[in-house]
Amino acid sequence: MHASTPAAARPTALPVLPAPRTQAALLIEHGVHTIAGLTAAELYAFAEAAEAAEAAEAAGTAAAPGGGLGGALLAVHPDRAPASALAPLLRREGTPGFVVTDMQDVDRFAPLDTLALPDAPLYLVTGPERGDELANRSPNEALPALTARDRTPLLLTEGIHWVLQQPAVLARNHCFMTIGSRLRKAGGSLDARTPAVWISNGTGRDGRERRNAPKVGWCWAGNRHTWLGFASATGRRGGS
Repeated sequence: MHASTPAAARPTALPVLPAPRTQAALLIEHGVHTIAGLTAAELYAFAEAAEAAEAAEAAGTAAAPGGGLGGALLAVHPDRAPASALAPLLRREGTPGFVVTDMQDVDRFAPLDTLALPDAPLYLVTGPERGDELANRSPNEALPALTARDRTPLLLTEGIHWVLQQPAVLARNHCFMTIGSRLRKAGGSLDARTPAVWISNGTGRDGRERRNAPKVGWCWAGNRHTWLGFASATGRRGGS
């Protein structure tokens, strides 16, 4: 049995993501296209194609699995833009994001074998949710719960993209784990750490100057946290 979800971790309404072209403009503003080895024109072209596909689907002229793209997150493939390069772009109350000091191997956290990413530098993550209702479950408990609902856990890079586009999705008592990314050890088993995105309290090795900063860290796969949901999506797809 799972403990009841505490009031602070119950689902709250989140803002709808902006259109893909608006998201593309923000990524370009932060230089994400350069990190990914893309031109601004390529990023805009992908976003425009995604919006055209959405309009066609809305008009009933192009059926596609997963429904329309409204509220989809524009993401760069983790092979092109790793977490270590994206985390410092985050901002909260003027303070930049960071990766915890004991996660220097953050870019080795790769998609689970059960997740299929589009074979392209850019793709869309449809129907992202923060997963507040799963707070106070461990990652080991949350993954089968998401699978039973036909949802896919977010990758760490996707979670960072989401916070970059909409900082409001990261709030005190409403942060999230990204258990779609795991580190596989040399012997084949999974490392017990599971990545998450939350807000620093400015204590310990974080440093007081990082209080309230967006923080990329980790939790044990078997531990529960009342303030961490499990971010997920309905799927991933190309833009056309």
